[in-house]
Amino acid sequence: MGKIFYIMGKSASGKDKIYSRLAGNKGLNLKKLILYTTRPVRDGEENGKQYYFTDEKKLQEFKAEGKVIESRAYNTVYGVWTYFTADDGQIDLKKGHYLGIGTLESYQKMRNYYGESNVIPVYIEVEDGERLIRAIKREKEQETPKYEELCRRFLADQEDFSEEKIQEAGISRRFENDDLDVCVRNITDFINSMS
Repeated sequence: MGKIFYIMGKSASGKDKIYSRLAGNKGLNLKKLILYTTRPVRDGEENGKQYYFTDEKKLQEFKAEGKVIESRAYNTVYGVWTYFTADDGQIDLKKGHYLGIGTLESYQKMRNYYGESNVIPVYIEVEDGERLIRAIKREKEQETPKYEELCRRFLADQEDFSEEKIQEAGISRRFENDDLDVCVRNITDFINSMS
């Protein structure tokens, strides 16, 4: 039976880079679980690669069909952005292992949907000051930087990923991302030990 290795962490903790490296590691043979979002595409993103970029209408269609596993709506300074996972046929645990990415809340809903033993948490940590520096650097590279949204997300993450909530989610293993190569190697070893 396959497993879903689910990457989580606060904003600017390196989740997307780690996800990309793990997904590109042919030896791990992980299939990508691609989430949907109604937020705008960032510079360098492609539809179907990082996310399926969609709209509220498609989200409502999935809901009407009972196919939304989990969804999170963020009231940003640019309007409501929704991220969601749909049971759209991407996952068949009889056919292998998967790699997903999300929040503590989405991890818990995925675990409830697919079973605790089938969804394995991969929690990424970075010291808060370093995260803020990374977030500002990333935002500066955007054609239209959204600093207000960066600040909102940074503050919201303090609550969303509080120690209490991490413990409630049953996460005991954490991966420190102060060196990307070392972090990816540690996660790779962990995945190999679990599969």
